[in-house]
Amino acid sequence: MSGEEPHGQNVPARRETGQRGTEQQGTDRQGTDRQGPSARRERVAACLIVQNEQDRLPAALASVKFCDEIVVVDGGSTDRTMEIARQAGARVIENAWPGFARQRNLAIDSADSDWILEVDADERVSAVLRQSIEELLAAAPATDMAVCPLRNRFLGGLLGPSAKYPAYRSRLFRRGAYRHDQSRAVHEGLEKAERPLILEGDLEHELASTIREALSDTWGYARLESQHVARPSHRGTYLVGIVLRPLGKFVYRTVIDGGWRDGWRGLLKIWLDVTSDALVWTRVLVGNNPRSPAALENETAPSSQRHFGRRAAALPKVVALADAGRPAQAAQRWLEKLHDAGLDVTLITEQSISDSELPTQTIRRLRPVAVMRAIDLEMQIQAIHAVVAFGRRARLISRLLPSSLRPSIDGLSSDLDPAGALATIHAAYPQTSES
Repeated sequence: MSGEEPHGQNVPARRETGQRGTEQQGTDRQGTDRQGPSARRERVAACLIVQNEQDRLPAALASVKFCDEIVVVDGGSTDRTMEIARQAGARVIENAWPGFARQRNLAIDSADSDWILEVDADERVSAVLRQSIEELLAAAPATDMAVCPLRNRFLGGLLGPSAKYPAYRSRLFRRGAYRHDQSRAVHEGLEKAERPLILEGDLEHELASTIREALSDTWGYARLESQHVARPSHRGTYLVGIVLRPLGKFVYRTVIDGGWRDGWRGLLKIWLDVTSDALVWTRVLVGNNPRSPAALENETAPSSQRHFGRRAAALPKVVALADAGRPAQAAQRWLEKLHDAGLDVTLITEQSISDSELPTQTIRRLRPVAVMRAIDLEMQIQAIHAVVAFGRRARLISRLLPSSLRPSIDGLSSDLDPAGALATIHAAYPQTSES
C-alpha cells in the first residue's frame, strides 16, 4: 500500500473468495516439495492489505509462498490485483476501505494460523528473513512478537542511515496477541508489550521508484497525519512545527544518524521527511485538516485511554549507560536483578560482557554521538522508559542527550539498590507489581 488513502467505496461491504484453511503447496529451501504446513513447526499466515497493486503484488506474494496461508484484503481495486492474488492461492476478501488499522485488523481476524506475518504489496521477504522466520516457527518461542530490519530502496538505490536502518518493524506476531490502533489514520503500527525477538534478514521495501511517487507519498502522509493534530493554543507552536523542528530533524538525521553517507538519495529522503512534518503543521495553520472521527473520539476519551503517537510498552524498559570497568560491572548486576523481576533491560557500554545473557550494546567509545545512535536503536526495538547512568563519563554524556533520548522515571538512579529501583518503578507503573 502506498501512503495515499485508497478510495473505491463501490466495493461490497465484505466479500470473501478462495478456500479457508486449505493447505498450500510449496518448496523448502532445498527445493523439495512440501505439502501443506509442516508438522514440525507452528503455522504462519501472510496478511496483506492492497488496492490497485497489480505491478508490485506478484513479487510480494512470491516472497511469502512459504507461509501456510495468505490472506489478501482488497479495498476496491479496479485493475488485476484481486485476480493476481487468487492465482497465487491467496484467500481474497473484498472490503470497502475503512482505514489502514481497520483493514489490517480485518486481515488478522480472517487468518487461522498461529502467527501473523504482515507484508505490504511493495515489500519482499528476503531469503535470509524467510529462513529466520521458519527457524522461529520451529522453535515455538514463548514470546508473542518478533521484529525485522526494514531495508528501503529509494529511487533505485538502497538506503542505510538516512532511513534509520535497521528501522526494526513489528511484522511477525502471534494471532490474538496484538491489534492495530484504530484511532490512527496512518502510522498505525503495533507497540510491543514485551521485548521482541530480533529476526535476521531484511524485509525489503520499495519506498519510491520515481520523484513523482516520492512527492505524492510525502503529501499523502502529511495529509493523513494532520488529521491527528489539534490546533495549538500558542501561535509559537507553528514556528516550531513548520521551521525549527524540521531544521533540527534534518541536521540530526544528516549528521548524528549519518544520513549523508547515503549520498544524494539519502539527503533527498531526509528533506522529504522533514518537509512532510512541516506540511502537517502548515495544514493545521490554514485550517485545511479535517479531523478524523477516530482522532476526535480519542481526544474526548479519558487520558488513560488515549492513543496518540508512540505508546509506551506494557513492560517497562530500563537502559543503563555505563563507563567501562567497575561502573559496567555494577550496572550489569543492577540490571540482572531488574531482569529477574520481569523488566526489559539493556546495557550500553564500551566493555564487552561475556558472562551475561543481558541484552547489551557494546560501542567503541562512550561518546555522545555513539550513545545517541545506540539509544535510538534500542528505541526501535522497544520503547524506553528510563535511561540510568553509571559512572562519571556516562552521567556527563546523559546530560548532553536530547530529552527524547533520555526518558526518566522520577527518583530512579544508579544510587538506588535493585530493591529500591524496583520499588520506584512499581510506584510509577503499578501494573508491573501485579504481573
